[in-house]
Amino acid sequence: MAMNVSAAVLMLVIVVVMVRRAGLKLSHAIVCALLGFYLASSSIAPSITQVTSNLAGMINGLKL
Repeated sequence: MAMNVSAAVLMLVIVVVMVRRAGLKLSHAIVCALLGFYLASSSIAPSITQVTSNLAGMINGLKL
């Protein structure tokens, strides 16, 4: 649960920065958010969750 909240906050920060600095239009950000909601309710959602968890585990295992 904590990882999901952290990932959501990180993505929100990235979107806000992209809207303000990189020229991402608000309408594009809304479309991306809607796509996320549709993907979350689709049959591919468990696969996306698993890939995200595996990616977070790999990043956590990196030694810098």
